[in-house]
Amino acid sequence: MCGIIGIASNKSVTPNIIQSLKKLEYRGYDSAGIATIESGNLDEKKCPGRVEDLEKILLKRPSQGFIGIGHVRWATHGIPNQVNAHPHSSDEVSVVHNGIIENSNELKKDLEKKGYKFKSQTDTEVITFLLTDFLKDFDLVIAINKTLKALNGSFALGILFKKYNDIVVGARRGSPLAVGYGPNENYLGSDSYALKSMTKKITYLDDGDVCVLTNNKIDFYNSKNKKINKEVLILSDDKHTAEKGDYKDFMSKEISEQNITSKNCVKEYVDHLRKDINLYNFPIKPKDIQKIILIGCGTAYHSCITAKYWFEELTNIQIDIDVASEFRYRKIKFNKKNLYVFVSQSGETADTFAALDICKKNKVKTCSIVNVVESSIARSSDFVLPIHAGPEIGVASTKAFIGQLLVLYILALKISDIRKEILKPDYEKKINDLKKLPDLIKKTLNYCHNNTPIIAKDFLKAKGAMFIGRGISFPIALEGALKLKELSYLHAEGYPAGEMKHGPLALIEEGLPVVILAPRDRYFEKTISNMQEVIARGGKVILITNENSKIISENVRFTLEIPITNENLTPLLMTVPLQLLAYHVAALKNCDIDKPRNLAKSVTVE
Repeated sequence: MCGIIGIASNKSVTPNIIQSLKKLEYRGYDSAGIATIESGNLDEKKCPGRVEDLEKILLKRPSQGFIGIGHVRWATHGIPNQVNAHPHSSDEVSVVHNGIIENSNELKKDLEKKGYKFKSQTDTEVITFLLTDFLKDFDLVIAINKTLKALNGSFALGILFKKYNDIVVGARRGSPLAVGYGPNENYLGSDSYALKSMTKKITYLDDGDVCVLTNNKIDFYNSKNKKINKEVLILSDDKHTAEKGDYKDFMSKEISEQNITSKNCVKEYVDHLRKDINLYNFPIKPKDIQKIILIGCGTAYHSCITAKYWFEELTNIQIDIDVASEFRYRKIKFNKKNLYVFVSQSGETADTFAALDICKKNKVKTCSIVNVVESSIARSSDFVLPIHAGPEIGVASTKAFIGQLLVLYILALKISDIRKEILKPDYEKKINDLKKLPDLIKKTLNYCHNNTPIIAKDFLKAKGAMFIGRGISFPIALEGALKLKELSYLHAEGYPAGEMKHGPLALIEEGLPVVILAPRDRYFEKTISNMQEVIARGGKVILITNENSKIISENVRFTLEIPITNENLTPLLMTVPLQLLAYHVAALKNCDIDKPRNLAKSVTVE
């Protein structure tokens, strides 16, 4: 959500700011802006809409400053328009902000009494006027500290000062912020991806940190205003490029490469020669684990629900799952013999990070499953398991979900082996099945690419859709419904098939698309019975099952077949047709597939 870029250089910074803002578009946004210092004055330009709209403004009225800040905004306070877009500037200060200032209304009233006139509806403008007010009586460092102490809530800030016209200031509390090092210029960014095209050397700010950038120097201060040193990290080169190539959009590319990303993930964790999984240095001995708590939001939460089935089948460990935004507000009974597992694509999800922070304060053992190993969640965890999916740009997660499932399954399998709760032949058989999985995903992709565009047409005139499944198919039904909602804006719900009689059956009417997940597993016959209940009430059934299931029913509108594999891996294959179905419905409706309305890739506000 939102994106910040700041550059201090010895040349015009506008081209690099614009290019970096384009890198940040994947986070989701509704307006864009830039501020530079030119000829001793703050020069601000901003607009609603896309970064290309900002570019058009800059073509007519260029900004040539050697220091600058840029922003793409995801609206929290105030509608998306030119006035509410960032930066927010006074005569002396210009600010870009990610996060939410919770006491902005109180601060605004105090500042209005002092004569400050607010133009926007945003919470950010109070930061601009607080800094401006404190600068009347204090030097730069004290003014910044007093401002930060006055703010309640979360923030990552990029700040320019008219009087101090060779520096960019960054500050962080709650929202992520990174610093990059370059020749004759230094950078500030919401994440490493925005900086990667300019530098591989970065530092991450911790909560309470402030940084001061010039073109040849970076100084860091902690929350006590003490000068500190920070670790410099070298970013690795991704094997997967973040370019669309010949694909129409990033999402179609990311769906299509899932056989490759799953192969990379399996290679990282599985030793086929030894027929073993390479996981070491657990933060707590697997034999000592009393309970595992799986925590995530959205798609990551669905991966946690799926993993609960795996852990319960493969181990004797008690498993809990929790929505991160609820976990952080509950009265949790922490136990040092529990392992708390946090799942997040970006590794910056605000609610998930806050839940992790609570666990750290209670001194319990934590593990994170992330796609970005340099992220806040990864750096704060005792144990990190990367999903090795490469950059995922589409807001609606696809290959990262497959990666999360895969790593959670691998973790469950390894813990089961260490605890001797699985027989060695079964363990080795499941490892062998993992080796075959990428080819089965490729086979599923090839089959469904040809069939889902036809099926998608049935959803165009529907009021909504339903997805149902039993057992481990249930969380995949939830994910299928979420994908359709995210991409096509159609109302969709996922349910356990056995719950149909307890309310959802009332929604079935003539022509309602109902996706039935019925792999050939122990629940197959019961799920098919639920399917017949849907057919009897006029629902249009889209059945997803294994090939050679030989279901004969003239009333099943469409059948999508997935390859046969062991039951544990079937959810990964069932996910593929659901992704493609949501994609093609959205495409037929001319929706913005990579940037669905109102959504953001990295949810960095509560």
